[in-house]
Amino acid sequence: QVQLEESGGGLVQAGGSLTLSCAASGPTFSTSAAGWLRQAPGRGREVVAAISRSGGMTYYSDSVKGRFTISRDSAKNTMVLEMKNLKPEDTAIYYCAAGSARFSTWYLRRPNDYDYWGQGTQVTVSS
Repeated sequence: QVQLEESGGGLVQAGGSLTLSCAASGPTFSTSAAGWLRQAPGRGREVVAAISRSGGMTYYSDSVKGRFTISRDSAKNTMVLEMKNLKPEDTAIYYCAAGSARFSTWYLRRPNDYDYWGQGTQVTVSS
């Protein structure tokens, strides 16, 4: 079991930055692949950034590549999403999530691959 809690969301102007943090508890986060997903109003959830169990492999959706950075500290059971040059289209609820992956270098690119989810944190980018 993994419990996840996000923090760091808020309101920011376009071009600004925010850092989201995820605190995990439970014995399996360090052995899970993890990621950040978001859901905008009227849209499905999408994986914006994912990281392997080892932390060595990362994935970014095309919409955030070059602007967002995902990292994790398995010893501290934390994960961070640094977001720069934010755009109004980044407005969404952001979720921290974790799931099992067969190999330590695998990341999870599909929302359905994730087994554990946080409650979400709202990010609003004003134009």
